Amino acid sequence: MEIILQPWPWYVSGPLISLVMITLIYFGKTFGMSSNLSTLCSIGGAGKYASFFKQDWKAHRWNLTVVLGAVIGGFIAVTFLSDGSVIDLNPTTVSDLNELGFKNAGATLLPPELYDWDSVWSLKGLLILIGGGFIVGFGTRYAGGCTSGHAITGLSNLQWPSFVAVIGFFIGGLLMIHVLFPLIFTV
Repeated sequence: MEIILQPWPWYVSGPLISLVMITLIYFGKTFGMSSNLSTLCSIGGAGKYASFFKQDWKAHRWNLTVVLGAVIGGFIAVTFLSDGSVIDLNPTTVSDLNELGFKNAGATLLPPELYDWDSVWSLKGLLILIGGGFIVGFGTRYAGGCTSGHAITGLSNLQWPSFVAVIGFFIGGLLMIHVLFPLIFTV
């Protein structure tokens, strides 16, 4: 049980991801979370209103097991496999987060300053959720996939657009955390 409770090293998780990718390539499938949204919209009948959703959703239903597995796996991990230990963050990161108003950084997986119901239902919280959701949704559609789809599937298939997208994800992430994040949370 101790092996399961500890973070897995790259030399275990990396080859497991590679094995999944080789299997998907063999069966002619691709992996990505954002494609599940269009599949769910197609199942719900969105194809009547937008041609983008006119697709054979049955051909993509296998990928819905990825979402189901993420939900079930997350529940199992939090409920049965969490040892309650504090997240081991770099002291500089903890200091920086404290300066931005995040108390007890690393004490919980989800900081209450962002995920507590009082924070979510505040004007600032709603603007962050709605605005961030719109930006992520637009960016995912514009980039032709999400971070997992491009970084895992696209790069493993040596796709140039995925390489460009992953570089953009990293640049966007750096800009967000070093420029926008302090502006959002120190105001």
